[in-house]
Amino acid sequence: MARQFNTAHVNRVAQHYTLPPLDRLPPTVEGLVHDGYYFVLHAPRQSGKTTTVLALADKLRADGRYAVVYCTVEEARAVQSVGEVIELVVGSLQLASDQLPLAEQPPAEAPDAPATPRSRLYRFLRAWSQACARPLVLFLDEIDCLENDGLVSVLSQMRKGYAERPKGFPHSVCIFGMRDVRDYKIASGGQDRAASSSPFNVKRESITLASFSRAEIAALYGQHTAETGQAFTDAALDRVAELTGGQPHLVNALAHDVVAKQGWTGTVDVAHIDIAKDNLIVQWGTHFDSLMARLREDRVRQVLEPILAGSDLTNADWEDDRYCRDIGLVTDQPARVANAIYKEVIPRCLAGRYQHQLQVVSGRWHRDDGRLDIDGLREAFLAFWREHAEGFVQAEGYREVAVQLVCMGFLQRIVNGGGWVDREYAAGSRRMDVLIRWPLPDDEGKVPRYPVRFERHLFELKVWHPKKGDPRDEGLAQVGAYLRRVPCESASLLIFDRRPEAEAREWGERMVVEDTRPVVEGREVWVFRG
Repeated sequence: MARQFNTAHVNRVAQHYTLPPLDRLPPTVEGLVHDGYYFVLHAPRQSGKTTTVLALADKLRADGRYAVVYCTVEEARAVQSVGEVIELVVGSLQLASDQLPLAEQPPAEAPDAPATPRSRLYRFLRAWSQACARPLVLFLDEIDCLENDGLVSVLSQMRKGYAERPKGFPHSVCIFGMRDVRDYKIASGGQDRAASSSPFNVKRESITLASFSRAEIAALYGQHTAETGQAFTDAALDRVAELTGGQPHLVNALAHDVVAKQGWTGTVDVAHIDIAKDNLIVQWGTHFDSLMARLREDRVRQVLEPILAGSDLTNADWEDDRYCRDIGLVTDQPARVANAIYKEVIPRCLAGRYQHQLQVVSGRWHRDDGRLDIDGLREAFLAFWREHAEGFVQAEGYREVAVQLVCMGFLQRIVNGGGWVDREYAAGSRRMDVLIRWPLPDDEGKVPRYPVRFERHLFELKVWHPKKGDPRDEGLAQVGAYLRRVPCESASLLIFDRRPEAEAREWGERMVVEDTRPVVEGREVWVFRG
């Protein structure tokens, strides 16, 4: 039986297509263990951390010099009592110790001298290390699921014994999770992150895992081709790299959708990857749930909001920016959303509440010839905005991009089940482009399962900010730049006036269409002002 593309937890080489895990670590990592250092490994969710750490643990076991234990402390997630956290962490270590020979497992805790929670983990690790014939090496997974005083206590007790290693305390410890130790949630002193007085200031290094390169994506998919004969075109590989930014879970999920869910057995091309991308987003899943749950965090909003708005990040806190990079939401300089899939998922998630509440949007949005009824769409948008948009806009927490999110929620509801909404935005661009792609029927009047021909309709979204000039001319220039790059059947420029004098007007009077339509790159541009 052929192996599969893994989309759930740890890779098993016998079951899953797997790139060599240790190649993703810097060559210095083994040296950190040999030299007895404590270090942090962090990377975004489902990026291969556990698979990589287990491979490193196996290699160290084969070396024979160390007593190596992998342990997850996830059982203590969100527990607030320090005593309960320590109880669960010690219990998890005791269970994980069966990875060692019986003689190297921790001795029973002395019942006649019970330790307080503030010292129990320290005493447990100290006694275990003293009793173990070989230096003890620990890999502690999900450490960043601990919070507040419980997390402080665990890290502080590990720091307390650092000077006693290797005979009196673990020789080397790797703690790993989504975030670096500086961002672990610590509420002491009114802080929501670890400050300079970190309870784990004995760490030697913080290491992260890079996303897959285009060559690594080709190598992973090449394993499937070698075992099944099913090939991926170069264009498909390029599209995967573009959509995922090399995020390992997404790379695997796209291929899994094509070969397992779509059941496609021929050569995989761009159309199959695009369908897989849409399926992933529609089906959602825990990967997106975990990531999107952070969108309402203030520190995430302060970074993402200007990116969505196309403004700059000069006022964003650099720690918040670094946090967003650590959890995999943001990348590059200037900052942008980490990959094209997240770029679509983030505004769709934020606009989702409006999309689901738009009962006014109903009807048939294609003509008899199968093309999109773009005139009907524009009329419906005008009616919706005048009657319903005010409440949605005023309720949105992302105030700087509230009008754009509501507009996107409307457009997404319009094309659901028939077309696609693509979004382009980046910090410093001063705009948001929304492109509707509507599949064209074939010569027999049917839309193929894997469409390759589309009509395209551009919506350029601009905001007229207080104390700024009218962005109409800039918006038309940006429409022209887009049309030169992507031919479109129609183009619309939407200018949302957020100046106080404009917002004082009655909402039902604020969305109008200019009588004269300028021509840009051979296309009439509908200019909406609201």
